[in-house]
Amino acid sequence: LAQSLFALFASSLAISLVFAIIPLCHNVVVLAVVMAVAGLAMGCIDTISNMQLVKIYQKDSAIFLQALHFFVGFGALLSPLIADPFLSDTNCILSNSTANASSNLPHIRKSLVPHHPGNLSHYDLPMKGMVVTRVSYAFWIMALINLPVPIAVFFLLYKERMVPCFNGSSHPLLSADELAMETRPTEKEDLSTTVQRPRAAGGHDDLFSCCQSKNFRGASYTYFAVHITGALVLFMTDGIVGEYSGFIYSYAVEEPLSVVHKVAGYLPSLFWGFITLGRLISIPVSYRMKPATMVFINVVGVLITFLLLLIFSYSVVFLFVGTASLGLFLSSTFPSMLAYTEDILQYKGCATTVLVTGAGIGEMVLQLLVGSIIHDQGSYSFLVCGMIFGGLAFTFYAFLLFFHRMYPKPSSDMDGASPDKPAVMDDTGQYQR
Repeated sequence: LAQSLFALFASSLAISLVFAIIPLCHNVVVLAVVMAVAGLAMGCIDTISNMQLVKIYQKDSAIFLQALHFFVGFGALLSPLIADPFLSDTNCILSNSTANASSNLPHIRKSLVPHHPGNLSHYDLPMKGMVVTRVSYAFWIMALINLPVPIAVFFLLYKERMVPCFNGSSHPLLSADELAMETRPTEKEDLSTTVQRPRAAGGHDDLFSCCQSKNFRGASYTYFAVHITGALVLFMTDGIVGEYSGFIYSYAVEEPLSVVHKVAGYLPSLFWGFITLGRLISIPVSYRMKPATMVFINVVGVLITFLLLLIFSYSVVFLFVGTASLGLFLSSTFPSMLAYTEDILQYKGCATTVLVTGAGIGEMVLQLLVGSIIHDQGSYSFLVCGMIFGGLAFTFYAFLLFFHRMYPKPSSDMDGASPDKPAVMDDTGQYQR
């Protein structure tokens, strides 16, 4: 737990520093390096926060994962609103031809639709002159907004006596007894779960324990199959999130829909808005519904939505309805899949790392793939790609259900547990038998 919190502190602090530095980068190579550091920090935060919620709350983790990803969507919805007042509607470089260049910008945007790049040489955009832009303020404001996060993580480290230099006088936020209440077995809970929980709740496992080869010795093929198929489902669904939010605007402004640019600009916001709404709704729903059922509803809903978008591809109204529907169905897929897969694999946290990595790769690869296909085949291929990805997500989920049935269930006598030997706690809050 201490290693995870230190990694979260360093990563969240790095993000504030990166956002403060971005406006000062006047070289594209330096900017690329800075952005790579930001991506690395965000990947660490994503993986560690999901993994620790799973290891701490285990069977209750679905609710906390839904809450976590609600705030992910809320941030994605809120951050463009913060940046928008600082973005210019005209060219950012003033010269004698600025007036003419500004009037040409709508035509240039129209010409930059992916598969019709057009000839831009006749548009006169000044490349030299006085730069007038306030976009730097947006980055600095985001850096300040993020700054309380590393401060809060450091405060948690301090209160839990995990900071080497400041562990003398502080009192932990929760005593060992209170922490143990999270993992105390109920009367209805089987003993196999009781034995599994203390090790995860204690938080003393090494952060990289999942990578140790000893954990894979004697593992059945279904152990690896569950990891792979779970990661492939998220590869597809998170890839759909990335490619849909990235290209829905370009699809809408092209024929046959030819939506007005300003109206088409609302589509990505609508998509992320309903993702955020869906994650908020999923918090109470996940308390009543099993994660496996939620993932099934999600992947089937995505598949049906893309099918209807293809059927009603000439309807602007249904494009908005379908975008909202797609956001709702995709909203809870990631946290529900995490909870479901970790439930199969006894909450060791290793599956979380694999699934988060698979989702990140999918979000990157499918955007590149769809962008190149739209460029060559036209805008209609955007929906066809979504339909194919949705079908593959459903197929991989069916394989996951199959491997779940094949996966060996934990035995009730694991680690020498017996019904006449109840779990007790020592002074450190750890269970002993």
